[in-house]
Amino acid sequence: MEDVEAVLQRALALGEEGRWEEMAKLLAKALQDSPDDPYLLGWLGVAEQELGNDGAAYDYFRRCLAQNPMDPHLLAMAGSGLAAFDDPDAEAALRTAALTGPDIPTTRLQYGAYLARSGVYEEALGHLRAAAELAPDDPTVYGELGVALALKGDLDAAIAEMEKALELAPDDAWTRLLLGLLHTELGNLEEAAEALIQAAEELENDAEAHILAALAAAAVGWDDAAHDAISRAALVAEGDDVELLDEAEERVVAGRKAARAFLLETVAPSVLRERLAEPL
Repeated sequence: MEDVEAVLQRALALGEEGRWEEMAKLLAKALQDSPDDPYLLGWLGVAEQELGNDGAAYDYFRRCLAQNPMDPHLLAMAGSGLAAFDDPDAEAALRTAALTGPDIPTTRLQYGAYLARSGVYEEALGHLRAAAELAPDDPTVYGELGVALALKGDLDAAIAEMEKALELAPDDAWTRLLLGLLHTELGNLEEAAEALIQAAEELENDAEAHILAALAAAAVGWDDAAHDAISRAALVAEGDDVELLDEAEERVVAGRKAARAFLLETVAPSVLRERLAEPL
């Protein structure tokens, strides 16, 4: 029987290549022989989460923490996994990870991100700034600093941190979308349109992103870009996005003033709140 450490090395290599289904199968097979191993349980939770199997992921994260692991890395991973499901036990796991591994960037990042979304802004910023000192080249840290500052209401500072993140990771479409929304909130509409259009091009299947890009482009008079974005949104819109798309298209056709009002007063504020609240 292959030992757990060897299985984990193979599994992590598969994860780095995005081969989540193979990773999950490998870990599940190993779990049959070691059903209480917290590392197998935690990483299986990650694999199932990446596969979109939320119920299974949640169960594995719960089982991982039930083994009372002491490794701060594992606590941070499982705790952040539970946080994605609003499980109240996430806080204790993440706090313990940060306290027992204060020099590990991930523990400070995960706990800081959790606290920010819980409204504990000053403590969150303390952990996130510590993470930035520990990992100054990690774009995720600056992105999360931006999120925390935005949730606190300091939008200019949030933009500055997100720009740092994008300098390190120019392909981070998620952060670029948030940056565009923050510029929208501040009325910097040309900067907003530029960021939202670029983000939507990378988030091909995100109808909401295309709708935002269309409205922002129309609001500054970039009509061709606005109609292109509406067309891309129509290809991928489903469910509630279809109704939003119909309303947005009416505003784009109506002209700059109508698009601007719909963007600033209705769409952008609600999307910004929703996306800032999403867990790391």
